[in-house]
Amino acid sequence: MRNWILILVSCLVTVIGAHAAVTGTGEIVLQEARFHLGDAPAGWSEPGFDDSSWQTMAIPEKWHGEGMYAQYRIRFQVPKGFVKKAPYRKIAIFDLAFIDDCDEAFLNGKPIGKSGRMPSDGGLPQSAWDKHRIYKVDARQLKEGENLLTVLVWNRRTRGGVYGGPFVIRMAQLEDLVSMTCSDDADATDCLITVSSDVRIRARVSIDGKEKRVCLRPRKPFKREIAYDGSAPAQVAVSVRDKRTGQSIHKDFAPKYCLTPSAPNEPRYNSPSVLGVRPGSPVYFRLPFSGLRPMLFKASGLPEGLALDGDSGVVSGSVEKAGEYTIEFEASNKAGTAKGTLLLKVGDTIALTPPMGWNSWNCWGLDISEEKVFASARALIESGLADYGYNYVNIDDAWQGSSRSDDGSLLPNDNIPDIVAIGDFLHQNGLRLGIYSSPGDLTCGGYLGSLGYEKMDADMWNSWGVDYLKYDLCGYRSILDTLPSVGKEEHKKPYLLMNGYLKSQPRDICYSLCQYGLQEVWTWGASAGANLWRTTGDITDTWESVLRIGFTLQRELWPYAGPGHWNDPDMLVVGKVGWGEGLRDSRLTADEQYSHVSLWALLAAPLIIGGDLSAVDKFTLNLLCNNEIIAIDQDPMGSQARCLLEKDSVQVWGRPLSEGSYAAGIFNMGDGTLDVNVKDILSESGYAEIGPLRDVWRQQDCPETVSIPSHGVLMVRF
Repeated sequence: MRNWILILVSCLVTVIGAHAAVTGTGEIVLQEARFHLGDAPAGWSEPGFDDSSWQTMAIPEKWHGEGMYAQYRIRFQVPKGFVKKAPYRKIAIFDLAFIDDCDEAFLNGKPIGKSGRMPSDGGLPQSAWDKHRIYKVDARQLKEGENLLTVLVWNRRTRGGVYGGPFVIRMAQLEDLVSMTCSDDADATDCLITVSSDVRIRARVSIDGKEKRVCLRPRKPFKREIAYDGSAPAQVAVSVRDKRTGQSIHKDFAPKYCLTPSAPNEPRYNSPSVLGVRPGSPVYFRLPFSGLRPMLFKASGLPEGLALDGDSGVVSGSVEKAGEYTIEFEASNKAGTAKGTLLLKVGDTIALTPPMGWNSWNCWGLDISEEKVFASARALIESGLADYGYNYVNIDDAWQGSSRSDDGSLLPNDNIPDIVAIGDFLHQNGLRLGIYSSPGDLTCGGYLGSLGYEKMDADMWNSWGVDYLKYDLCGYRSILDTLPSVGKEEHKKPYLLMNGYLKSQPRDICYSLCQYGLQEVWTWGASAGANLWRTTGDITDTWESVLRIGFTLQRELWPYAGPGHWNDPDMLVVGKVGWGEGLRDSRLTADEQYSHVSLWALLAAPLIIGGDLSAVDKFTLNLLCNNEIIAIDQDPMGSQARCLLEKDSVQVWGRPLSEGSYAAGIFNMGDGTLDVNVKDILSESGYAEIGPLRDVWRQQDCPETVSIPSHGVLMVRF
C-alpha cells in the first residue's frame, strides 16, 4: 500500500528546479532554501545577491541559535498560466506554515508580510511562533519564470526556523478572499454577521436562511443583525456563492449564550472553604462574598494575629500558633445578610485548593507594562471576579531589567518600574502578587533568569511582597543539553534548589513549576516542593489544543493531585487573548468554552485566567463567576476527575466531592447535537446509585433527557 502511495505522489508532483515543485492541484511547494545564520549581509534579500557560499536548508527544518537571526533565499519557477488561469487572478497566497519566532518575508526584493516584532524593530520583541503565516500577495508581483522568496527569521531561544509544514504558494480561492464573522455580546438581543471580501465579488449571501444578492467590495462589508436567545444555544448558518466562478463557502456560527443565572443582590459566600498558611506568614484574604456593594463584614473565631476590615472585607495579619481555626463570617448589604465559614489551617501546607487568579501571558505576552497590570488588578476587583475567589495577579515574562546591579540584584525594567507598589495595592485589597523567572540564565523571552542568583532572587521577591512564583524551564535547557544523560533527577535539581530558598522566606510563596510535563513531572513535582506543575506545553485557544491538553494528556494523572500539589494543564484561554500581538476574542466557541472550564474544574486544575480582564465581556464573566462550578474546582477533598466512559462521541469525567456528593461532566465530542438520558449514561459510567441531579451551569434541577450541543457539556452534581 505504501509503494502505491509513493507512486501516486510522484505522479502528482512536477519538479521545477532544485528548490520547488508543483503539485497536481497547482500549488508550488518550496522544498529547500539557501540559508545563512547570523546577521543579514547587505543586500541579502535582492535577486542579484550572491548566495553561493550559503548552506542548503530543507523546508521545514529547524536550526539551532539562541537570540539569532537567519535568512532564507528560495528560488522558484512560476509555470506559464499559473496566474492567468486562476479563478481569482489578483491575489496569490503564500503559506509559510509556522516560524519560530518572528519573520519578515520578501518577494523579488519587495516586502509581502511580517509576523511578530524583532529586536531590530525597537521595543520589546514579540514572538509569533504559534501564528500560521498566511500572506496575501498582489499576484502582479509574481513573474512567469524564476522568482525569489526571501525570509528573515529571528529566534529568541534554542531552536528556530520553520515547522509544521512546507512553504506553499497558490492562487487564492473564494475561502481565502471572503471572511465571515459573528459579533455578539450575549445580551439576548442579536448578533452581527459581517461578510467582507478582499476583491470585488458578485455573490449570493445567505444568512439564517435568507438569501440576498450582494456585491462584495474591499473595505465595504455586508452586515446583518440576527436575533437570538442569549440564554440558550443557537446557530446561525452563513454561506456565500460567487456568481461568476460558482465557488461557495459555508460557516455555522454559535453565538455566545449565558447559562449561569445572575448572582442575587443579597450577599452570598463563594469558594474557598479552606485556606492553608504557614505559622507567622502574612495573610491576605479577601472575603469571597458576591452581592450589592457597599457591604459590611463581621467575623467570629478569628485567631490571634488576624484582623478584619469591616468595610473592605479584607482579612490580614499573621497567626503564629499552628492549628485549625473555624472562622464564621457575616456580610450585610441593603438586600440582606449572609454567612460563610472558612477553615483556616495553620501548618506546613499551603495551596490547599487550586490557585485562582490571572496571568499576563496569554493576553500581553512580552508586551507587559505596569499600567496593564494595574488595569487587570483593578478589573479583578471591579468586575466582581475577586468576590468568587480569584486572588492572584501574576506578572509573567518580560518584567526583568537588562542587567543586574553591582551587588547582583535583578531590578525591574522601565515598563514595570515599581513591582512593590503593585504588591502593596494587591495586598491592601486582599489579593496576591505573582512573579516569573527561570532556573536558567535566560527566560523563555530572552530576559535574565535566576541561574546562580537563586537565593538573592528569592530574598528579593520576599522583600517585594511576592506570593507566587512561576519558575519556567526555558533557559535551563542549555544546561541539560550539556549533560551526558538527562532524567528525572537532572530536571528536579534546579527546582529543588529554588524550593529551599522559597521555604526559608518568612512569607508563603506558592511555587508553580513550569516544565511542560517533561520526565513525568507529576511523579516528582511534589517532592521538589512545588504546589503545582505544568503537565503540558502551552495551551492555545483552539478546540484541538483543549482536546489534546485537557482530554488526552490529563487522563492518567489523577493519582498525583491533591491538597497542596496540583496538576496544571495551563491557563484558561477565555475572554480576549492575543499573546501580545493584538487582542481578539477566544477562538473557542461558547460551548467549547463551557467544556474547557468544566473540565478544568473537574480536574481540580488551577483556574488562572489568561484573557485581558480590563476588557472582559458579559459572557466571560458569566462563564467565570458560576459559584457552583468554582466550588467543584475548589472542593477541599482535592480529588481529580477520571475519564469514566468513552463511547461514540461521548466522554464522561467524574470526581467525588466532600460531604459524599459527586460531580460529572458529560461531554459531546462530536460535530452534531447529542440527546442523552442522563441517569442511564451515568449508570453506564459506573455510578450505582444516582440521587437528584443538579445542572450546575444552569443551577437548577436536571431533566431526565438533555440535548448537548457539539463540543458542549452537561455538568451535573448529585
